[in-house]
Amino acid sequence: MKITHTEIYRFSIPIEPFTIATGTLEFAQNVLVRIYTDNGLFGSGECSAFPMIVGETQETCLAMARDFAKIWKGKNPLEIPERMADLLAYADHNTTINSAFDMALFDISAKHAGVPLYRFLGGEKRTIETDMTIGIATPEQMAATAAAYVENGCRIIKIKLGKDVPTDLQRVEAIRNAVGSDVTIRLDANQGWSFDEALYALGELEAFNIEFCEQPMRTWYDDRLPELKLNVPVRIMADESCYNHHDARKQINSQSCDYLNIKFAKSGGILGAQKIHEVALQNGVKCMIGSMMESRLALTANLHFALASPNVVFFDLDTCLLGHKVDPIIGGLTYTGFELHVPEVEGIGADVDEYFLEKCDRWVV
Repeated sequence: MKITHTEIYRFSIPIEPFTIATGTLEFAQNVLVRIYTDNGLFGSGECSAFPMIVGETQETCLAMARDFAKIWKGKNPLEIPERMADLLAYADHNTTINSAFDMALFDISAKHAGVPLYRFLGGEKRTIETDMTIGIATPEQMAATAAAYVENGCRIIKIKLGKDVPTDLQRVEAIRNAVGSDVTIRLDANQGWSFDEALYALGELEAFNIEFCEQPMRTWYDDRLPELKLNVPVRIMADESCYNHHDARKQINSQSCDYLNIKFAKSGGILGAQKIHEVALQNGVKCMIGSMMESRLALTANLHFALASPNVVFFDLDTCLLGHKVDPIIGGLTYTGFELHVPEVEGIGADVDEYFLEKCDRWVV
């Protein structure tokens, strides 16, 4: 099988503004790729640029996508490690756009095998329940949002923090009071605190029964994560400090965290995510599957990966529920309340409405 051509789309999705410690997104800066082969199969992949986290923008992703498509033309899409090595040999980093190309290859391979992607990856069905993330706003606004989610059946709330510690404490207190004691609360500071702020904040926040806190400090303070972990009562999850399996190994060996957050935009896709999962599994460190601002296409691929990854026990797959104003996906995962279900069709099982794509900038390589 050979790759004949690739379609690349500026896959912008309007959203309600979403604020975290490092900035605000006004729209989902997504890119869609469709890779076509000489036997009639094609694979779809999507990535979501989050510039203030990963450093890639929609524009950089589109530029690299056109180069990557040229590199792969005429090559075998079923040789996934070799194809991803082609991209790494051309340009290091660029994990966000890499993940879209990786995803498309896995879609092709699962279709070629005639099975859903989770079965191609060796997975089985199990219950997957997502949390719901609350972006930074006033304590009162965040508490009202949390209460509305819980009223609709949500049992796990993830709170974005990291703007300033006194108000962060008020945010968590207001939300805990609004949702009661039975709801699980997770925190994500998105690198917003200094060491001293994280030490103080996490000590104070223990009173609100916190499951864990993601990425309390900037990655340039990674050398102080072991000290922080040793001295706070709240468990620590590495997010921006863990892009690949080498980061996972360093985080684990230095005893810097309790858990790891896997995101395709950081790992470069499913292949890299599998390597992180394996390192964590070998060391008894549980993982989360997370996401940026993807549509249900990439979220469906995330769900397939989760079903094939028994060491992934935390799920943050709520992006299309966080204010996406349109849903251009046909097929794909479905929600029953906050439980996710994967389609029993070949490949990823999601595609994009052609009418929506007609309005998107498009390149063919």
